[in-house]
Amino acid sequence: MVVKGYASALHGVSATTITVEANATTTPEFATFIIGLPDVSVKESLFRCDAAIRNSGYDAIRQKVVINLAPADIRKEGSSYDLPIAIAMLAASFQISQDRMAEYIVMGELGLDGRLLPIKGALPIAIQAMKDGFKGFILPMENAREAAIVKDLEVYGVRNLKEAAAFLHGGVQLERTVVDPRGDFEQALNDYDVDFADVQGQQNIKRAMEIAAAGGHNILLFGPPGAGKTMLARRLPTIMPPPTLFEALETTKIHSVAGKTGLNSGLMAVRPFRAPHHTISDVALVGGGNNPQPGEISLAHNGVLFLDEMPEFKRSVLEVLRQPLEERKVTISRARWSVDYPASFMLVASMNPCPCGYYNHPTKACTCAPGNISRYLNKVSGPLLDRIDIHLEVMPVSYDELTIRQNNGEKSEVIRERVIRARKIQAERYPKDSGIYNNAMLPSNKVAEYCPIPAAGQLLLKSAMQKLNLSARAYDKILKLSRTIADLAGSEDIGVAHLAEAIHFRSLDREGIY
Repeated sequence: MVVKGYASALHGVSATTITVEANATTTPEFATFIIGLPDVSVKESLFRCDAAIRNSGYDAIRQKVVINLAPADIRKEGSSYDLPIAIAMLAASFQISQDRMAEYIVMGELGLDGRLLPIKGALPIAIQAMKDGFKGFILPMENAREAAIVKDLEVYGVRNLKEAAAFLHGGVQLERTVVDPRGDFEQALNDYDVDFADVQGQQNIKRAMEIAAAGGHNILLFGPPGAGKTMLARRLPTIMPPPTLFEALETTKIHSVAGKTGLNSGLMAVRPFRAPHHTISDVALVGGGNNPQPGEISLAHNGVLFLDEMPEFKRSVLEVLRQPLEERKVTISRARWSVDYPASFMLVASMNPCPCGYYNHPTKACTCAPGNISRYLNKVSGPLLDRIDIHLEVMPVSYDELTIRQNNGEKSEVIRERVIRARKIQAERYPKDSGIYNNAMLPSNKVAEYCPIPAAGQLLLKSAMQKLNLSARAYDKILKLSRTIADLAGSEDIGVAHLAEAIHFRSLDREGIY
């Protein structure tokens, strides 16, 4: 007898419906075979399924069973096919009815005792199940809230194989998991445990951070240890505009595929902040591997990627950032597959000015030889630095700023209001179908149209280009940055003051280090 159930395979941040066919025949030889391009973990599911079926109170299957995962040209990976395979085996051996199997996507990893373990990618699977017209989705209890974000799909969280089998057989009614995505989303929008008011002094750096958040610009902070670079970077998400529902859904899908959403969690309402260690590999940063997974730059999508002590990262790791910073996506291509992952993030990087960290320090002497300083700084290539809109020196905070001026700093919510107003101006400026959502995303062929400057500004910019030997990309970055500064000021036109401030934020160019 042939029975059909349905599961799903992940490809990038999308899913594909998989048909799980089981054919049981009575022969002298009892054996179970699985075909359809399974990987090792899928082949091992036969042993888990056999033990789970026995330990859940069902009879051992004394037949020859062939299980086919179709389409057969898509590689099936992971342990989440355990539950649909076990259900198909039970139906093929007439222990449960197959009547309701066509209505549900079924996913879950089985323990030997029949209990269900969490899976990855519950949200993209649920979205695809809704698109394909399935009535519902049966999956482990820990993933039910995530899948229930898709309102038009019945989601049932189950704890073990027996519950899932009894529900599909028709003898047990499960409680449908229902969540309020919008309500949960709005409640968690400002769920941050840090605030810009914690930072004493550093008013010019806070101003640069505000501009970066308002226009979506990349920023590099360099200065001696203890000046507050990391502290400032970790507070950047608190002044960024709250994510839209669409952005939250996109972000949750990526984290779901990577297994980073956490158990019993729903929609991610806070912009991600990813801070990988400098020992990270190329693949871990951009994504890929034998079983394709999103990397750190995709996990930072719609949020912040923070590279602390950037020169300590391997040169090859830093260079792979160049294309994603321009295209806001990363394409992982191998001989047999190609996957696109979204990667629209704000890059925030920090670095010391020299190996010892005290070059240009107001009170401490630098102990580095001149050649060592150059080698240290040259670990960050000019082309990568060119793609960073703002580079600014962070100097140590004085004693007076740490003590006398306590509790006088602006709170993140106050700064965020100004950032939101600037983002609204940008949303009204650019056509909705253009794919441009902030000034940093403005392509070079649109810069002249949206960033006109007066004659006096042209003279100022020409002088800066000649003195600092700026590239064409740096020229565009300055214009887009000045556009953001004008938006924060509520000005329709870019003024000379806005342009001068934008040039001021190219500190490394100004100091002639690169």
